[in-house]
Amino acid sequence: MGALAAVIGAAAGAPASADARSAVEYVNLGDSFSAGSGVYPIAPGQRPECWQSEQNFSHLVAAQLGYRLTDVSCGGAKTEDFYHAQYHGMRPQLEALTATTELVTLMIGGNNNNTFAGALATCIGAMVTSPGALGPCRAQHGTALTDPIVDRTYPALVTALQDIHATSPRARVVIVGYPWLLPASGSCAPQMPLAEDDVRYLREMQAVLNDAVERAAAATDSTFVDMSQVSDGRDACQPIGQRLVEPMISSPQPIPVHPNAEGERVIANEVMTAIGQQ
Repeated sequence: MGALAAVIGAAAGAPASADARSAVEYVNLGDSFSAGSGVYPIAPGQRPECWQSEQNFSHLVAAQLGYRLTDVSCGGAKTEDFYHAQYHGMRPQLEALTATTELVTLMIGGNNNNTFAGALATCIGAMVTSPGALGPCRAQHGTALTDPIVDRTYPALVTALQDIHATSPRARVVIVGYPWLLPASGSCAPQMPLAEDDVRYLREMQAVLNDAVERAAAATDSTFVDMSQVSDGRDACQPIGQRLVEPMISSPQPIPVHPNAEGERVIANEVMTAIGQQ
């Protein structure tokens, strides 16, 4: 990850006074939403399986503010990958932190218990096996998709945030909630092949996940960036130019159901606002 720890302060848009020796030490952790997976180009020197974009929100924040960024976010990461190598030859993400780290950002939790990918696959399957039903996934699974978030993801988030603070006691720790993937109501077909009531069902599941992230932030004196308001009405079912997240069907980027370049820019703006730099 040495190439990625290069000073970003000299990047375009950084303040002219930014100095490599005094720049804020900034570490970005997390999963594919944090990595900007699917947004070209891939950051130089990064493993292709992580698909870390050089246009993800942390790179944008660092370039704008002249911070010195180390970004170890990686597509598919779970909280357990903070402690163990996600792929052979990688270091645990928490090893990027030091006692002098001053800012930590992250998005994490959506892969714990296979929450996002598993729920989408489950609910698409329910529609296929129950054509014409309004909410077959809700009927078949009830709280089974949200119970693991409350029972397992939330405590894992608390532990991870506590360990970040313990490792980097000087750091401001900022955890970002997930932007809306689906609208509050209505059909999302054909972009997202789900029964109409299951669109609401999965939106409710995401609300439970974001609530777990927010509660974990509050429990650990971390800063929570709430993406729900700014992304409302800009979900994957909206037209190009309006949406912040790409749909499953007819997405112009190679990794669907993830933020597009505009989504990463909006996240970056919200992070800068949260840390008082916007």
